[in-house]
Amino acid sequence: MSDESDLLAKGREIQGRLWGERVKGGQGPPGMEIAPEFFEWVARACFGGLWSRPGLALRDRSLCTVAQLAALGKTEELQGHLMGALELGISREELVEVLMQTAAYAGIPAAVQALNAAAPILRRS
Repeated sequence: MSDESDLLAKGREIQGRLWGERVKGGQGPPGMEIAPEFFEWVARACFGGLWSRPGLALRDRSLCTVAQLAALGKTEELQGHLMGALELGISREELVEVLMQTAAYAGIPAAVQALNAAAPILRRS
């Protein structure tokens, strides 16, 4: 297996752990329809290259990602990663705490926006 295909396999495995059947069934974000090669690169580079590194547990990487997306105001991506965090067994309460902490470092408006985006996802859990 080449390095590229190894990273892709690792990335797909991690995405499967985050998003389960949605990823395994070939489903993905709407943009995948028009740029599948981009999303393959994301699987390889981001999930295969970074998320698979041994320095942090998958759970910790997920919490970091939720915090960063909340701080950046990337609510659509945040919602997807909140679903992934729940799949990994991170509790609703832990996720709410991470989003509330956003207020101290990224500002109250960022935390409010993140909590509003999280509400429909976390209500279901």
